[in-house]
Amino acid sequence: MNINGKHYRTIWIKEDDKKIVQIIDQRRLPHEFIIEDLKFVADVARAIKDMRVRGAGLIGATAGYGMYIAALEAPKNGFDNFMISAGNKLKNTRPTAVNLGWAIDRQLNAIKQSNNIEDKIKIAFETANNIADEDAEYCRMIGQHGLKIIRKLSREKKGEPVNILTHCNAGWLAFVDYGSATAPIYAAHDTGIKVHVWVDETRPQSQGAKLTAWELLNYGVPHHIIADNVGGHLMQHKMVDMCIVGTDRTTYTGDVANKIGTYLKALAAKANQVPFYVALPSSTFDWQMRDGVKEIPIEEREAEEVLYLDGLHDGKIEKVLIAPKGSPAVNYGFDVTPRKFITGLITERGVCKATEKDILNLYPEHK
Repeated sequence: MNINGKHYRTIWIKEDDKKIVQIIDQRRLPHEFIIEDLKFVADVARAIKDMRVRGAGLIGATAGYGMYIAALEAPKNGFDNFMISAGNKLKNTRPTAVNLGWAIDRQLNAIKQSNNIEDKIKIAFETANNIADEDAEYCRMIGQHGLKIIRKLSREKKGEPVNILTHCNAGWLAFVDYGSATAPIYAAHDTGIKVHVWVDETRPQSQGAKLTAWELLNYGVPHHIIADNVGGHLMQHKMVDMCIVGTDRTTYTGDVANKIGTYLKALAAKANQVPFYVALPSSTFDWQMRDGVKEIPIEEREAEEVLYLDGLHDGKIEKVLIAPKGSPAVNYGFDVTPRKFITGLITERGVCKATEKDILNLYPEHK
């Protein structure tokens, strides 16, 4: 993604100090663009927990770099135990995104290849970079496969804009680059296909209004921000041609965990015959879980996120209470959309139905 004429990934090694990992503090967007240094495992854990970084792919990449930082921080005596402890600390930050544990386990398995400490550090560095590079490339390929769907709709509409509804942010900011749900949108825009995006605000953190809209604005993609409850109305009135969302964990049978409110959009789409697609890299599949509703852990976050809003006022970011003082709140971060409501999964290997058979046909190594 280009910001003010400069290309950025969402996470990278500091140019003049390879012991420091840099991220964009997404809590400050869209009003402030702040780059933060991560030097210790505790910094990485806090960045994930506090949602300085968020989104399945980026959480995985951050965990990968976190394990590299752990390798730098680890004592020579007790190196392996420190790495296991660091991995557990990172895994405990957020429970729903499967990429988190996947990246940590990949690092732990990789550093087992050597008994030499310096080699272990080098392996951790290379593995972290590989995780990030793969994430970016997989998202680019998701864009190319999803482009075919949008192109077909554009032809059916005889060149009129294809109206796409999104939920939360499954864009560049949720991954290392390109995004999952936004990658087909960017690819279509780049090829001259007219697209228009309905951007769900996505309460309570407003990742759609704050992050997806900011991305689309920077990329020049026509869009409108809408309140979360508007989507059903738009679908009833034939104002949505397709939905594309991301996912933080998808079972090998096709059940999808995504930001709270996704399930309601899928129900509305099904009722109004609107295609509902989920875009994801293979790192977001859970190859162990079968029943998403019963098995996927749903993160419950602080009630404060529901009770307060933050925004720009007189040039300063301020937080305000919007509920009666003393009223309690519950804040479930995700919900699960059963496979029967999903038209298809857009992956780096192609598009498939949200069924065990079709997913495993696309990824036969997991049969």
